[in-house]
Amino acid sequence: MTTRPEDADHYADHSAEFDAFYAATAKRLVATVYAMTGDLAEAEDAVQEAYVRAWQRWERLTREGDPLPWVRTVASRLAISAWRRTRSRLRAQFRHGAAADVPELSADRVALVEALRELPAQQRQVVVLHHLLDLPVDQVARETGASNGAVRTRLSRARKALGKRLTDTTAFTAEGAAHHG
Repeated sequence: MTTRPEDADHYADHSAEFDAFYAATAKRLVATVYAMTGDLAEAEDAVQEAYVRAWQRWERLTREGDPLPWVRTVASRLAISAWRRTRSRLRAQFRHGAAADVPELSADRVALVEALRELPAQQRQVVVLHHLLDLPVDQVARETGASNGAVRTRLSRARKALGKRLTDTTAFTAEGAAHHG
């Protein structure tokens, strides 16, 4: 089978378009999925797999509009699925602390990450999409396959849990500093 010159040009156009899309979106998508899962390696793997799947459907995805929501949804689902399979391993890591080569994070960031990890996966996902990515409720609903009402309920419950957890952590940190100061 021979390749026609116009086929090669078409492939090169799609390849350049995909490469530009990847360069513009991959870093933020990894950060998004990491915020959902709390596991950077899982986030990177899921995002990479989502882009592979997007490349296989690139022409259809771009014909339908912005491919980013599709890629984000696939990456999120892959990561959450992997997260569920490795939940016991993650619990052990949480109990025993982070690996020694993880860079030092501020106390506020550590508290936020720990609080997010304690949320159920569906609540964590909607918090990340809505509050960290500033997506409207209806788009979060489309990407998660939930109704607008379910997204609002999850957001409300998550905010309540995060508020309590972060208030408790702040009080504990301040109390510890007062006793040790």
